[in-house]
Amino acid sequence: MAFTPGTTALRGRILTFLRAPEAPGDRDSYTYIADGLVVVSDGRITAVGEAAALLSTLPVGMSVEHYPDSLILPGFIDTHIHFPQTQVIASYGAQLLDWLEKYTFIAEQRYADHAHAARNARFFLDELARNGTTSAVVYGSVHPGSVQALFHEAEGRGVGLVAGKVMMDRNAPTALTDTAQTSYDHSKALIGAWHGVGRQRYAVTPRFAITSTPGQLEAAGALLREHPGVYMQTHLSENLEEIREVARLYPKARDYLDVYDRFGLLGDRSLFGHCIHLSEREMARMHETASIAVFCPTSNLFIGSGLFDHAALENPARPVRMALATDVGGGTSYSLLQTAGEGYKVLQLRGQSWPALAAFDLMTRGNAAALGLSDDIGQIAPGRYADLVVLDPSSTPAMAHRREAIQGDLEEELFLLMTLGDDRAVRATYIQGRRAHDRDSVVI
Repeated sequence: MAFTPGTTALRGRILTFLRAPEAPGDRDSYTYIADGLVVVSDGRITAVGEAAALLSTLPVGMSVEHYPDSLILPGFIDTHIHFPQTQVIASYGAQLLDWLEKYTFIAEQRYADHAHAARNARFFLDELARNGTTSAVVYGSVHPGSVQALFHEAEGRGVGLVAGKVMMDRNAPTALTDTAQTSYDHSKALIGAWHGVGRQRYAVTPRFAITSTPGQLEAAGALLREHPGVYMQTHLSENLEEIREVARLYPKARDYLDVYDRFGLLGDRSLFGHCIHLSEREMARMHETASIAVFCPTSNLFIGSGLFDHAALENPARPVRMALATDVGGGTSYSLLQTAGEGYKVLQLRGQSWPALAAFDLMTRGNAAALGLSDDIGQIAPGRYADLVVLDPSSTPAMAHRREAIQGDLEEELFLLMTLGDDRAVRATYIQGRRAHDRDSVVI
């Protein structure tokens, strides 16, 4: 059945960001309406403002879904998550390369089966909605059918994804390897079938330099040259052992980033997961090419990879564009609230601070800007898709108890949500104005 966009209105406390906050207390970086209304027609936002002013303008019969005391924000955007790793999450006791061999590669082989891929696509998108995530940048498995299943399910739900088939032609089990030519052919076919169809977009997806030969990275670069509107996603400088292995496999490259640079994989639509152990040269080159460093804090802690250096990347002399992501299944939660909370702790260990305003801006407006999708998502404003999340800051007894002491301070409330919040704090999620998740619904 085709997806039908919603026509409705949501009433509650509305928060949306206008630009990146410069510091705590930057009131000009966002719009907050204590009793606001978001009006939706055919899946797009048509009006936002004070409820008292807008209620009388609604069409006769339009429903108003009222969330008193809850916060209504743009839906969360996850910029790095692995669809075939939903049953890898919470796997014990390994660092990156061993973790891939022991758990991930075994699980991903099952995605050759279409029924398995389709069933897990449904679970994956259900779980995103349950956590308030309305858009995501997703890795499939090496099998083209895994991405077909995911795009098909997402488009049927009205969800906008950026996704791609993983490319791997070495250092992986035979059942998970393709070749430079087949990876090019399959990716090209998927681009033709899905890129720009509805809300779906394609990402050329070499897993990382260790699992791709020079020939395959050249094929990835060719796809980007031939299809300039597509994205590129891969991993970069996640683990010290990984970096040493890349240097062994690509001895002529100046550093890890240079491997990708030599094949034309850098640019303003290129997302590099992790970026923990970057040199000054690599950060300067990412700045020059407008490439994006994706912060994956729960994964970096769980796999023991290291601590992301936010301050080094935002050096005003050569700032690197950044995004935030869960990285399930190396990451330990589908929740961007929990992800932001762990990001705060990572930066604390770096002697840095991450205000709640900055975290919520990044998981909404900032991630949309990183993807070049600000005209469609990331803000509550006329013309954008009505992809929305409704947050309950008193969703657990501990949160309600702490909130009593906050006394209406919005930034403290956001910090509470990102430190104690999880899927229980997501009261509802809307995709194009239709409710995709309702925490309080009774399931019989």
